[in-house]
Amino acid sequence: MKIHILYHLKSSPTGGGNQFLKNLKHFLKESKVYAEDIKKADTILFNSHQFIMEVAQAKRRYKNKIFVHRIDGPMRAYNNLDDRRDLVVGTAGKLISDATIFQSHWSKKENYRQGFHKNAFETVIINAPDNTLFNRKGKIKFSSKRKTRLIAVSWSTNPQKGFDVYRWMDEHLDFKRYEMDFIGNSTVKFKNIKQKPPMKSSGLAKQLKKSDIFIFASKIEACSNALLEALHCGLPCLAYGYSSNPEIVGKAGECFKNTKEIPALLKKIVKRYSVYQKNMTLPSIEQIGKRYYDFLFQIYKKVQSQRYEVKKFSLLDYLKVMATHYLWIFGEKVKGKIRLLYVK
Repeated sequence: MKIHILYHLKSSPTGGGNQFLKNLKHFLKESKVYAEDIKKADTILFNSHQFIMEVAQAKRRYKNKIFVHRIDGPMRAYNNLDDRRDLVVGTAGKLISDATIFQSHWSKKENYRQGFHKNAFETVIINAPDNTLFNRKGKIKFSSKRKTRLIAVSWSTNPQKGFDVYRWMDEHLDFKRYEMDFIGNSTVKFKNIKQKPPMKSSGLAKQLKKSDIFIFASKIEACSNALLEALHCGLPCLAYGYSSNPEIVGKAGECFKNTKEIPALLKKIVKRYSVYQKNMTLPSIEQIGKRYYDFLFQIYKKVQSQRYEVKKFSLLDYLKVMATHYLWIFGEKVKGKIRLLYVK
């Protein structure tokens, strides 16, 4: 069985979905089960709402191939209730995909709570970073005799990323005891936290390994790659205690729901640092890649033995996907014009 990922991957620093799919593609190529040419693939993996018209066109063209949907979000929880991307995702899930891969149990539960269509095949598989970069090799040894080094990361400036928490930390943290770096894009100008620009994965991994504790204040996450990268580098995490964060952190850190909890939780992590490090048992990209392959192969076998027939996709179905796509695009343009008027 050959797999093709229908996604335009970028090499520059960008969101977690791109980073994970790049790592997954590398694993599939190394395993000699990846098809660069979509025509030679048996199974096509697509992601959320992205490049959905290309996905719909491929579904029309390759009627007998298996289509598998990797789900983010729901984005209405992350962004706002009128985010039409979830409508695109839901329509594609119902009309195109034979199977759904959720990145966390929280994401699965929340998507279904908001009306997502159930498919014949579904599973939950978390993400994993590039373990040639994000590993404990070269990680600084923790010492309570020096300042504890904190680090936070965000590519997005969405308010849900927790900038109110970082502002509070900048104003209230004891910087005689701690020092903190923020890497990425921020809506807050810090006085005590040192801000650095977005970095490629290699540079980010080096910065993580120079740090002691990862601070993750993002409130809504299906399965954060930034959080996973820090954990794979051996950093105990202090994360906001909602969405998939507690599920990912597990016993390798602590979670907070109020900023006033942060100082005490940081002291707790510092005191039991080695215990938190020992509790890091996340799967590697090889293990995650194998889970993807095994799940897709299970569907492939059922199709081959005629125990499952891939979804039919009519012209009307194509037009429905197109309508939801352009409704989202049109809505974004309208919102953009409203924002410009508001600024003026």
